[in-house]
Amino acid sequence: MPASGIDASFADYVRTRFVLTPLSYRPDIALYGPTPGSGLTAFLGRLGRTEAPPYWAYGWAGGAALVLYLNDNPQDVAGRSVLDFGAGSGLVGIAAAMAGATVTAYEPDPLGQLALTLNAGANGVSIAQGNATTATEVVLAGDVFYDASVAAVTLPLLEAHAARGARVIVGDPFRRDLPRTMLEQIGEYMVPDMGGGEVAAGIFTLPPANI
Repeated sequence: MPASGIDASFADYVRTRFVLTPLSYRPDIALYGPTPGSGLTAFLGRLGRTEAPPYWAYGWAGGAALVLYLNDNPQDVAGRSVLDFGAGSGLVGIAAAMAGATVTAYEPDPLGQLALTLNAGANGVSIAQGNATTATEVVLAGDVFYDASVAAVTLPLLEAHAARGARVIVGDPFRRDLPRTMLEQIGEYMVPDMGGGEVAAGIFTLPPANI
């Protein structure tokens, strides 16, 4: 199927089979999410995709913490250019745009790119598509240290952003591969995680002096 056909098929599927639901912790933001009757696994199978669950279909704890942090500290991004690094559903970028930022998302998965565009539109904001090295004033990175292999790729990219002068802000629920010794914690929130229940998630900055 041509890319444009996949785009149209995916958009139609999300709009008709997912449910646009306000977040319990930020009811001014709503995301499209699957339900047990959405047939997500079958839909992905028709596209030759086997991951379960796809990370772009859910809000994760680190992103949830960043969304709450931005609600408390909109001045950190208002009027600034922001990169939502590893954007997934677009949750963090949406919160940044609602706080007055000009937002670009880096999301490598084509379906994730489509999902975040749909979510942004549903919330009345616009998010551009960029890449891992798009230069912005602020870089927001939620849940990008969820295993060692991902952390090994992510950390050097975030270090490069900090080295060129961007403020790098990370949200993460204290996962094992989070590089705690390189980060400065500036906040903590209790948030829901995609697995159910609440977890503690920290807000961290990556200071240029550590590079």
